[in-house]
Amino acid sequence: MVNRYDPSIHHRRSIRLKEYDYSEDGAYYITLCTQNRECLFGDIENGIIRLSEYGEIAGKEWDDLEKRFHPTTFNVFQIMPNHIHAIITIINVGATLAVAQNAVDLDSAVAQNMVDADTRSGASPAPTVGDIVGAYKSLVYKRCLDLCKSKNATLGKLWQRNYYEHIIRNDIDYINIAEYITNNPKTWENDKLWIK
Repeated sequence: MVNRYDPSIHHRRSIRLKEYDYSEDGAYYITLCTQNRECLFGDIENGIIRLSEYGEIAGKEWDDLEKRFHPTTFNVFQIMPNHIHAIITIINVGATLAVAQNAVDLDSAVAQNMVDADTRSGASPAPTVGDIVGAYKSLVYKRCLDLCKSKNATLGKLWQRNYYEHIIRNDIDYINIAEYITNNPKTWENDKLWIK
């Protein structure tokens, strides 16, 4: 018997904020989980993550994201056995260049007009959080798949569909989240993402 799509029971609600521009300047806290929360990236010993080969790939690809999405920053990051936490800070290139070139405080409307002009002239628009997460998940999956193939092994789904995100609204929020991310290996035994 084939189950047919029924929108009343199969509909997935988006966890994104409607009408919010996720390429907007700001800091975003994200969590990505492995499929079925399987511990593929390593294990925790005495509050320290010991990375598997998959975990090493996840770390290297995260480090390389800054080259792909410059000047977006990726300075708070933690790999856990079955998930990663990170803070992504998106910086609008057009606005940054406009301020740097003029070396004066610009009215926000003037700065936005300069960004809009950059976009119309062919300058790349700022990436969205979804663009960055999608690229990261794809790159990690491809490298892990290559590793499996080199060992004549198979790799099913690596990532859980979608991801958790939170728009960081102020410095206190940022500090609390950064502290949670950094200390996550020490609290692994109580981590709700570990307990199935």
